[in-house]
Amino acid sequence: MTSLHTPRRIVSLQPSATVILQAIGQLDRLVACTRYCVDVCPEAASGRIIVSDSWSADAAQINAAKPDLVIAAVPYQEKSVTEILKTGVRFLGLAPRSLADIYTDIASIAGIVGVPDRGHQVAESMDAAINDVRKQTAGLPRHQVFCEEWGKPLIASQGWVAELVQAAGGEFLGPPGKQTTADNVFAENPHVIIAAWCGAGDRVPLEKIMRDRGWSSLSAVQAGRVYCIRDELLNTPAPTLIAGLHALAAAIHPERFPRVAGLRGIAGVSPEARSPGEAVV
Repeated sequence: MTSLHTPRRIVSLQPSATVILQAIGQLDRLVACTRYCVDVCPEAASGRIIVSDSWSADAAQINAAKPDLVIAAVPYQEKSVTEILKTGVRFLGLAPRSLADIYTDIASIAGIVGVPDRGHQVAESMDAAINDVRKQTAGLPRHQVFCEEWGKPLIASQGWVAELVQAAGGEFLGPPGKQTTADNVFAENPHVIIAAWCGAGDRVPLEKIMRDRGWSSLSAVQAGRVYCIRDELLNTPAPTLIAGLHALAAAIHPERFPRVAGLRGIAGVSPEARSPGEAVV
């Protein structure tokens, strides 16, 4: 029954969908994905067609993979949605804003491919991991954190990142996912600054942006509490967020949480290599 009535050939236009398929043990159904999917999930590279993403979808590329399901997620362009619909293939569009939305997306994909129990297990495991960190930070100081997903224009990270910052012992500054200004952030004087730019990996030029924005006198900069977290750890709404949570915890409370991969401090100094509050000169 399951094998006859669930999609066997899936095209993923978004890394989150690819990671979710891997997490629920269904990566073998993936026939095409984006290069960004491969960055987050290297196992997706083997034997699969590489196609354009949700922002620049191409009907001919999708049809070449002969899929029976296309999964995409925001952000979209109207033209891209038109291209997806032109294929005539069943289309699942995701638009998560919160951790609860992400759990629903996991359950939805798992249900569509016929493994609902596995989807529930993955979502529950994520929730348990987040609650574990939340318990560990319950009695720690609540540092104010500015976390950005893009630099020009300056855009705060998404709602699920704000929830993870809270779980990691911080107070998220500003409306999640909204554009702000360097002056607004300066007025807030955050204790911790985190840059996780979409598509930038871990290559955000921390020293340059602090200097160019006139932020050198901010508390976070003076204390050396400025970090880059790898893009995919915070901007991929999927189980990879747990690695992002641990990176956030290590950035916000380096005295309590150990060094993790994907976290880089200003001037290339990891948060664990200096005492809390020690300035970078």
